[in-house]
Amino acid sequence: MAGTAGLRRHRQVAGLRARRPDLGTGHPRHGTDPDVVLDMGWGRLVFGSTFAEPSGVLDALRDEASGQRDIACYVPDPQVLVGTSPHELFVDPSYTFRLDLHSYRQRRDAVRDVEVRTVQAREELEQVNRIYATARMVEADVDTMWANQRTRTFTHLVALDQRRSAHDGQEPPRVVGTVTGVDHVLAFGDPEGGASLWCLAVDPDAAPPGTGEALVRRLAERYAARGRAHLDLSVLHSNTGAIALYRKLGFTPTPAVCVKRKNPINQALYSPRPAGLDDVNPYARIIADEAMRRGLRVEVTDAPSGELRISSGARSVLTRESLSELTSAVAMSRCDDKRVTSRLLAGAGLRVPRAAETTGAGDDDLRPVRSLLAEVGDVVVKPARGEQGRGITVGVADDDALVAAVRRALAFCPDVVVEERVDGEDLRVVVIDHEVVAAAVRRPAQVVGTGRDSVAELVRRHSRRRAQATGGESTIPLDETTEAVVAAAGYRLADVLPRGEVLPVRRTANLHTGGTIDDVTDRLHPVVAEAARRASRVIGIPVTGLDFLVPDVEGDEYVIIEANERPGLANHEPQPTAERFVDLLFPETRR
Repeated sequence: MAGTAGLRRHRQVAGLRARRPDLGTGHPRHGTDPDVVLDMGWGRLVFGSTFAEPSGVLDALRDEASGQRDIACYVPDPQVLVGTSPHELFVDPSYTFRLDLHSYRQRRDAVRDVEVRTVQAREELEQVNRIYATARMVEADVDTMWANQRTRTFTHLVALDQRRSAHDGQEPPRVVGTVTGVDHVLAFGDPEGGASLWCLAVDPDAAPPGTGEALVRRLAERYAARGRAHLDLSVLHSNTGAIALYRKLGFTPTPAVCVKRKNPINQALYSPRPAGLDDVNPYARIIADEAMRRGLRVEVTDAPSGELRISSGARSVLTRESLSELTSAVAMSRCDDKRVTSRLLAGAGLRVPRAAETTGAGDDDLRPVRSLLAEVGDVVVKPARGEQGRGITVGVADDDALVAAVRRALAFCPDVVVEERVDGEDLRVVVIDHEVVAAAVRRPAQVVGTGRDSVAELVRRHSRRRAQATGGESTIPLDETTEAVVAAAGYRLADVLPRGEVLPVRRTANLHTGGTIDDVTDRLHPVVAEAARRASRVIGIPVTGLDFLVPDVEGDEYVIIEANERPGLANHEPQPTAERFVDLLFPETRR
């Protein structure tokens, strides 16, 4: 059969249990190949209609590899299958939708800023995994996906952002979306002539509007051109945004359901969730999910603050996002006051920016900070206590700006710190149990021009996407700071930004004001990693997010500007931040 890489005949491939001769004498649907299982890289598709008996499907699902998610689809009488082993299986709470390809009508106007094509290089599949991780999907084995892509049974499509490449002409377009198709005719001789869609995902930070629709349409057009009759997909019942898209494109419900194993990855789909869990933010949710995967009890004690009680036997620990009872009040106070943080780190021989302090905006109060400004020429003004970027002004270079920035900071704290501005990348390093777990470069919010929309509309649109991707935690304010940053680049909020031009709209890289984050854990210099470990020990804190400025992510130069006692672990996927946090709290559950 053409296109069989990634296709496993359940009774023929090493590593899969062979069908026993006593499983019954039923027959699969006429015209199909028997016992067909496809390896997708993230798990396997078990085509239930090709198995003679439910027990054969059960055997196939029992061969599921650790850390992967197998799906049994087109199972005749799924209630019978689940009834054979209810402690192992469950019916997936998803809808199946079908698009009739004979009546599908191609969209005449393509999404302008997106190119959709098949994967052309293995490196692009690594970018696909990045998107999977961002969407909290199971990541796939790249070698398997690459082998599959070189056949006609599988179709891996990627969406490329054409805006940036159109503007700079330097870097290759970035992968901002992906979808996978399976041709059922080539997979198992499907007499109905069908195909299916899997793993539609887009980058919430970078994908232009319409990326998901462009991917679905291109896949549908590919299979329509092959003469396939329909395109099926499965979508979680609560994914209202995706369901709305599929209905818009002409998909209609069909009664097929999927069956899965009760494994840790699927636990949220079949196990009752603690009351209030849907109301906590993503930073608490990632910890709750990891705890429940390990069989720990989770109680939401205060949803608005993200406070949880996690228990194992008679022992319990209170957490507020990544802050727990293991962090002492002294360590917390050392992080809370930026002056104390700086003094402790400097005393340990770690590099920190030069700084001065003030408690007011009068001439006498400003004397020390004016002296620092005169000496270094460019400073950052921030409240001595505070978080989430509130009251911080970056790039203060004259006296009028200094006075205004100090007054702004005083609105948040009676003590103000003025630091020399150090050029470099904004690097966040997460240290848990005095070991570096993740490192990421944080960049201020920016928008990419379409040649049609005003800067203000681009900001509003990008802010909506950031809010949706972070559960409302990250938005871009349309305030005087945004207006000033835009003006410094020579634009007004009402101006139309040329297509492909990248425009920063905030000065700070704080995620709460729309900043984005790129993982650089594998590129971190050992000197910087050691500085982060030493800093966590100096402060005496078990979990911290240290903010560095580095001229080169892979170099050994740095200054440490802050220590955060409650870093957002959800911002650093795919690094195992939540896993290491729960390891710290309950080391007996470490895997």
